Formats: sequence, C-alpha cells, structure tokens
Amino acid sequence: MVERDQVRPLAPAADAPTSDDGEAALQFKKVRRKKLIRCCACIVALFIILAVVIIVLIFTVFRVKDPIIKLNAVSLTNLDLINGSIPTTGSNISLIADVSVKNPNIASFKYRNTTTTLYYYGTKVGDARGPGGTAKARRTVQMNITVDIMTDRVLANPNLTADLTSGTLTMISYSRIGGRVNMLNIIKKHVTVMMNCTVTVNITSQAIQEQKCKQKVDL
Repeated sequence: MVERDQVRPLAPAADAPTSDDGEAALQFKKVRRKKLIRCCACIVALFIILAVVIIVLIFTVFRVKDPIIKLNAVSLTNLDLINGSIPTTGSNISLIADVSVKNPNIASFKYRNTTTTLYYYGTKVGDARGPGGTAKARRTVQMNITVDIMTDRVLANPNLTADLTSGTLTMISYSRIGGRVNMLNIIKKHVTVMMNCTVTVNITSQAIQEQKCKQKVDL
C-alpha cells in the first residue's frame, strides 16, 4: 500500500498556474484600464472644446447686431411756390425720403410696416407708412417712403418766413421699424429700431445740406 502511493504520478508542471501568468493578467488589466481612462478623457475634452466653440459663436458670430437705418436723400414734390418762396395754400406737398436698412447679421431681418412722422418746429406736419420686407444677411435694402405734408400747418408756423429767407427748411423725422432676426431657428430676436433725424433741406436744389441722426435699438 505504501509502495503504491509512492509510485503515483504527480500532476504535470505545465497545468499548475504560475506567478508569471498572474502578473501578466494583472498588467493587461492595468493597461486596459489606462486606455479606457484616456479614451474617456479624450471624449470629455472634445465636449469641452465643442462647448467653448458654441459659446464663442454665440457671443461673436451669432450675436444679434443692431440693424442700421440711414436717410440717404430727401426730395419734395408738388411744391408750388408764390414768388418763388412761399408755398401755395392748400397745395399737397409730398416729401419722398430715400431710406436704407442695413442688416449686419448672418441671418435675415424680417421687418414689419415702417412708420415715419415729420415735425416742423415741434408741430406734426406729416405721417406715412411704408411696406414691410426682408433684409437678407449682411445686405442693405433701400426703400422710398412718401410723406404727405400738411401744408396749412407749415404755413401757420411763425418760423417759416425765416426759413424761406435763408433758402433752407429744417424738419425732424421720426422713423420706427420693428422686425425679427432669425438665426438657424435657434436664436430668435425681436428688434425695434427707432431713428430721429434733424434734416436741413435746400429748398431750391432739394438737396440735404445738413443731417444729424440718432438711432435707438430695443432687443
């Protein structure tokens, strides 16, 4: 019985796990974990970069800029003068204003009907409305606004004689344009542009001699 136990063969040495195999498996797990951490770090860094780019675009390229209104020229029609200086009573004088709307944004600016009011030394002497439209991205749209002047109110103003003697007519115009800027259906802004202009017009040449404008924008 003792001899039988002594001659029993032992298990092959190759079948028993060695310490080298355990270290190799542990090293493989460590390498895999490092690669996973690096991959996650790259994804997080990518998202951070994308977030920064989006923020920069919003505050620079996608930032809604104010539309710019400019009064280019003014002309008078149906201006019948007595002795070349005094307007005829009851005549229908019209003022045609050449106005441009510049859209500096990367999206279109769709505006509603425009309103223009004309004042002569604080007295309202004319009112007009213009059609709505669309100013394409970074483009300028020109429009003609016709204002029918209330001649009787102009003639009743005591400052008219001095203006006719100097050959110039000074009036104040108030224009208002409301609309909306739409950027990729992501950023939508309602914009109202108001502009006050003091315009001095040469009665003979009907050219603008002096123009001072102030613009206000409500977002």
